[in-house]
Amino acid sequence: MATPLIFSACLPATQRTNPGIVIGDNAPLAFDRGTASFYADSFEGKSTANGEIFRQDQMTAAHRTYPFGTILRIINTSNNREAIVRVNDRGPAKDSRLIDLSRRAAEDLRMVREGTAPVRVEVLQWGK
Repeated sequence: MATPLIFSACLPATQRTNPGIVIGDNAPLAFDRGTASFYADSFEGKSTANGEIFRQDQMTAAHRTYPFGTILRIINTSNNREAIVRVNDRGPAKDSRLIDLSRRAAEDLRMVREGTAPVRVEVLQWGK
């Protein structure tokens, strides 16, 4: 377990999201474009669709169809900031949005002030 953590320490902060998961510069398995938003603080501590407790300080996301556990690279196309997240919930509730992110992911993407951002979503690893 120590080896992945050592290697992950060499990656940019946006790629050090989950201990033991190290994502290189591999081509995405799939991608999509759309608008990202982030969870309101009122969701903190509530159950997600996969049964986990939602935490704003974790790198997680809600997507309508991607399997739980899918690892995604989210790229804010207005500033090229990136974040790696894991799908653990269903959403977003608004049809015009592609993905909902935790506050930590939204902060990494520098989209908190605006509330939404245009994004490219890349599948790095499919969940089960």
